[in-house]
Amino acid sequence: MSKQLNKDSKIYVAGHRGLVGSAIMRQLDAMGYSDVLTRTHGELDLVNQAQVQDFFEQEKPEYVFLAAAKVGGIHANNTYPAEFIYQNMMIEANIVDAAYRNDVEKLLFLGSSCIYPRAVEQPMREDALLTDILEPTNEPYALAKIAGIKLCESYNRQYGTDYRSVMPTNLYGEGDNFHPENSHVIPAVMRRFHEAKMRGDSEVTVWGSGKPMREFLHVDDMAAACLYVMALDKETYEANTQPMLSHINVGTGLDCTIREMAETVKKVVGFEGQLAFDSSKPDGAMRKLMDVSRLAAMGWKASISFEKGLAATYKWYLETKV
Repeated sequence: MSKQLNKDSKIYVAGHRGLVGSAIMRQLDAMGYSDVLTRTHGELDLVNQAQVQDFFEQEKPEYVFLAAAKVGGIHANNTYPAEFIYQNMMIEANIVDAAYRNDVEKLLFLGSSCIYPRAVEQPMREDALLTDILEPTNEPYALAKIAGIKLCESYNRQYGTDYRSVMPTNLYGEGDNFHPENSHVIPAVMRRFHEAKMRGDSEVTVWGSGKPMREFLHVDDMAAACLYVMALDKETYEANTQPMLSHINVGTGLDCTIREMAETVKKVVGFEGQLAFDSSKPDGAMRKLMDVSRLAAMGWKASISFEKGLAATYKWYLETKV
């Protein structure tokens, strides 16, 4: 059973400027929560244990959404592996421990689908965790996220805390990164179609064969899932999870080919030229789909259709980036 948090509860959103953090902020604001704590990196360095402890001692939040992380694409993960594992592990450890020492009622940790093995059976079930080797290109980041799950579970087991973890599939939406080189596939393709439309190009080329399948979740659905899981009563959460396998996949449970994704973005943007694929470029894994039956059993499922979500994303892009 999920019920709303008290409207006057003090809620700390770590990583409030990120894709998911900003979506959680929008949801909290729309639902009338008035006591929401945020800090920029300049105001609070989450890698610094003393600063984090001081912040929690002074503010005493009741609920914590741990959406802060050092993130990046394949190039960044390969170039700065030490930073990715160190900074993410420190952020998690500092916040989880400070939450325990300052009597936080509930904490929700946000992970990533990259926690699962490289050669995992599809769709990816929660119990696939730690069953095989990880994808080497983002192993340090994935290990840090696995450590975050295990931090939450270990504090729950030893101290009786109520710390939960959610693992999102591929996210997109308002607040996404549209950098021409460092963005994920949807914002990269959307920007390419938009710029081609503005130039009057006759064709847009997308990397790969277009055959791999991917699952995409709008970030507002992810934020809604975060609030839902946070508000679940402890009995429901524990009845659907295990003490040492407590994380929850969040996705749509549906996937599409990269070609289908590109065709839908093309339609939303209004590009009237041709769509081509460069099969000399890498495809990556042929399928990455989340098994979302655990969260469905708790009563939540995604509600934003792919085309509607893309339209909202493109509207935001036009208003803020163009």
